[in-house]
Amino acid sequence: MGLSLVVITYNEEDNIVRLLDAVKNEADEIIIVDSFSTDRTKEICMQHYPEVSFFEKKFNGYGEQKNYALSLCSEEWILFLDADEVPDEALKQSIQNIVLSENTEFDVYKAKFINHLGIHLIKFGGWGNVCRERLFKKGCAKYSDDKVHEFLITDKRAGILEGKLDHYTYKSIYHHVTKINKYSDMMAEKMFERGKKINRFKIIVSPVFEFLKVFIFKLGFLDGFAGFYVAKTMSYYTFLKYIKLRERIRLTELGKKTS
Repeated sequence: MGLSLVVITYNEEDNIVRLLDAVKNEADEIIIVDSFSTDRTKEICMQHYPEVSFFEKKFNGYGEQKNYALSLCSEEWILFLDADEVPDEALKQSIQNIVLSENTEFDVYKAKFINHLGIHLIKFGGWGNVCRERLFKKGCAKYSDDKVHEFLITDKRAGILEGKLDHYTYKSIYHHVTKINKYSDMMAEKMFERGKKINRFKIIVSPVFEFLKVFIFKLGFLDGFAGFYVAKTMSYYTFLKYIKLRERIRLTELGKKTS
């Protein structure tokens, strides 16, 4: 049995080196599916990491992109990471122990996250006890077709890996706000396609509730100013996705009236 490491990328030149340097000796094959990056992601992967199999595919949503990447895997076990994630030594050892074992208790494993926000560790606000599926046997799971906020679909029970996965959420405020804008675009489109309706009251109230939930009820204030930043930007994301949905609905209705 072997291990396929899979990563989907778009403009990840600042992250991909850190990840590949950490895991290039851990996997039997490394598959990167890129969405036609405009930075040096492709150059870095192809010129400096000969063990990487580099593919390009037009991005139509995270679920579709990840499932395409899964179809390229040939090894028994699949480790699916984001470019801004790096396993620590304990996690890498835990993964190797599972891959080399002839009998494992689980076919799907979750990794525990350590979330970094710039120089800050985020321990509260719903970010402190995050576990997500990252390791699974080929054929045991696939991703939902959601454009954003996709999730792993499996009927297998999940175990917990030893060690931690360091998640470096953003490199600058500009980068973070750009990601929020992108994700809110995709989330608004997803909600529109599912026929979700929105009213002004929810647009006004939901961001306020999101801030209170993250900063107060989930103890984000214990992370200090970084916790305030997390709560504020999550509130902003909530506002954007709903106001964009309202705009999309209104433009569609206007188009029907004028056609």
